[in-house]
Amino acid sequence: MELKTIRYEISDGIATITLSRPKRRNAWTGRMHTEYRWVLAEADKDKAVRVIIVTGDPEGQAFCAGADLGALEGHSEKGRYDAGISDDIAMPGYGVRPEFDATFAYHFGLKKPVIAAINGAAAGVGLVLAAFADLRFCVPSAKFTAAHGRFNFPAEFGLSWMLPRLVGVTHANDILLSSRVFTSEEAMEMGFLNKLVPSAELMPHVTAYARAMADGVSPGSLRETKRQIYMDLHRNAAGAVEAAEHLLNEMVKHPDYKEGVKAWMEKRKAEWQG
Repeated sequence: MELKTIRYEISDGIATITLSRPKRRNAWTGRMHTEYRWVLAEADKDKAVRVIIVTGDPEGQAFCAGADLGALEGHSEKGRYDAGISDDIAMPGYGVRPEFDATFAYHFGLKKPVIAAINGAAAGVGLVLAAFADLRFCVPSAKFTAAHGRFNFPAEFGLSWMLPRLVGVTHANDILLSSRVFTSEEAMEMGFLNKLVPSAELMPHVTAYARAMADGVSPGSLRETKRQIYMDLHRNAAGAVEAAEHLLNEMVKHPDYKEGVKAWMEKRKAEWQG
């Protein structure tokens, strides 16, 4: 696929997806969503990729400013919502569990962890994208907003499900019912973010975190632990324990188990087979 709104790079096991519409503050369009899902699918099936980072083009001075104004005007003119995507759009993460087979929920079905490096404002769908990442690192003083209230929209793309699980019902109600702007410092206090990082240090910090994850955790453990986390949100405690016991019995047979033990004993970096 020709990428016009996204940059995609792979370096030493880390795939970096950059939302790149800098003249529009990296605003989301159907084209960007199509490209985003395509590169996610590529990263997820690429055995050389261990971790995925998503960020915004720094020239756009935002992570993602939400839906492009032109798209919003188009919805109004058509009198209906038009996602701007075609039926042949890539389906990363689909087929793992029915609850994951929906827009943005597909992140839960990916084999690789996704880290959001939030280098500026995240509004509307930008907030959604950040919420559905597995980890979130952000610069100070970035602005967030769900934004939907000002357009007579509902809470978008499952934020009404996701935010209460990330920050609790009290904070989720504040964010969603008011559609107010809040800062990354507030987001950190709410528990939405993993860490605030100075702007100049954000990408080096996130890349180093991803590198440590890729080197220190086996691909099988990354894959299965991520799936456990999101699957267990849909089952009871006993079901989670039983699933973990089944996985343990299966994963101990994999060569990466022996390699992990051997590398630990020899105090060296493991050579994962994946």
